[in-house]
Amino acid sequence: MSVFQEEFAATSAAMRVRFGAGVRHAVGEEMERLGLGRALILTTPQQAVTGAEFAERLGARAVGVFSGAAMHTPVAVSEEATAKALELQADCVVAVGGGSTTGLAKAIALRTDLPQIVVPTTYAGSEATGILGQTEGGRKTTITTPKVQPEVILYDAELVRSLPVGMTVTSALNAMAHAAEGLYAQNRSPISTLMALEGMKAFRDALPRVLDDPDDLQARGETLYGAWLCGTVLGQVGMALHHKLCHTLGGSFDLPHAETHAVILPHAIAYNEGAAADLLAPVAEMFGGPSPGAALHRFAVAMKAPLALRDLGMAEADLDRAAEIATQNPYWNPRPVEKGALRRLLQAAWAGDAPVV
Repeated sequence: MSVFQEEFAATSAAMRVRFGAGVRHAVGEEMERLGLGRALILTTPQQAVTGAEFAERLGARAVGVFSGAAMHTPVAVSEEATAKALELQADCVVAVGGGSTTGLAKAIALRTDLPQIVVPTTYAGSEATGILGQTEGGRKTTITTPKVQPEVILYDAELVRSLPVGMTVTSALNAMAHAAEGLYAQNRSPISTLMALEGMKAFRDALPRVLDDPDDLQARGETLYGAWLCGTVLGQVGMALHHKLCHTLGGSFDLPHAETHAVILPHAIAYNEGAAADLLAPVAEMFGGPSPGAALHRFAVAMKAPLALRDLGMAEADLDRAAEIATQNPYWNPRPVEKGALRRLLQAAWAGDAPVV
């Protein structure tokens, strides 16, 4: 059945995307194509060695490495990294890592307009968007602007081959959340819907193969393909309850980003499945379950994903406050966001129970 809509608008960002094992070695080539010659390499502290390897490979084209990228993109870290980029007279940033590093690159671009070349090492998908989430004063806020849209993305299956299986699963579910919410977005289009369905199928097919053999380059490449598609959906349409909840839990309670998305996904989709039944029906069919939320929960269990917020460090005593924060300035959602229903959702997610409708 076609996904045609009688009325829609679709916008695609101008960016260059390359896939291939070993394509990470093409950073210098991409810099030359853009007329750039002074790159600041960005990583998290955990990937500092990888950043040094990129700097060595780029030689004189690399003017420095900043390895302080942090989860949820704290404003203070962004200001420090921006000051270093200006001090070194960098003419671009090269982000090597997941959502934390990509977020830092975007934050620098917001302040300086420096071009970004992103080399993902997870499936976060934020590299495909013009969206920046920043944390300050215990609250996470997001902005959308073309200024933070990366110019080049290099997807290299060899780089994600060493991603631990646990992180592989949570990062994949994080990406799938973009697609799942894209299916019922107010401003969805047939293009975003097709990409969302294809991205989820890619993860459904490839993620079990990665768990069986983490060194399977073809499966790793297919998961990156899924991440790109899901991230592109995130960049084209608005998100809803799932992302509001995850921003609340991450920004206000410092829960880990990908793991939080993994836990919340089945619950948020179950919350909305009655109000968006036709739009979410392909999810139940795709993952084999009686309902979309139940199907995603089954998939998460099969992939050995984290299932409970309490296992991520969330205190049960904080659930009331989380529900309160999440109902302030809520994102548009197909079902009204009611504090009582949201509190029940959070209780089930905290305990690791199956999602409640």
